[in-house]
Parts: sequence; structure tokens; C-alpha cells
Amino acid sequence: MPLGLYAVSALVVGYFVHQAESGNRGLEAKRALKIQAYGLKQELTAAKADRAIWEHRVALLRSDQIDRDLLEERARIVLGRVHANDVVIINP
Repeated sequence: MPLGLYAVSALVVGYFVHQAESGNRGLEAKRALKIQAYGLKQELTAAKADRAIWEHRVALLRSDQIDRDLLEERARIVLGRVHANDVVIINP
């Protein structure tokens, strides 16, 4: 009788140890979530840097004195024109 009780206890403990290691909420899942969170933090940092650049460019266009170089650059892109002193490289 005691041997059966020990065997059942060992199986129950083994089951819970296995679930703690590789279950849906186990240690392996926790490691995977940490890796995913790290990747998302890197992506967020890159997006924030990109947003800061765009906010700066928009601020240059919104201010009382518009940045002439930026205005000229946008006008050339929109109109499809180039300055007489520009070097144009055409890719096939």
C-alpha cells in the first residue's frame, strides 16, 4: 500500500514539474514571451525615432518662417522638376 501511494505521489509531482517547465504558462513560455517583448521594444524604439524625425520636419513646415530648403525640396518632388545646377542620375 505505501509503495502505491509513493508511486502516485511521484507521478503527481512529476506532472506538475513537467507543466511548470513546458506548459502553456511554464518557464519555456515565459522565455519566449521575454524574447518577443524585447523585439517589440526594439521596434517601438525605432518607431519613436522615426516619429521624432517626422515631427521635426513637420514643425519646420508649420513654423512662421518656413525652411526654404525643405520647401524647395518638396516643390521639386511634387512638380517633378530639377534645378539647372543639379546632377540627375537616371536608373534604367
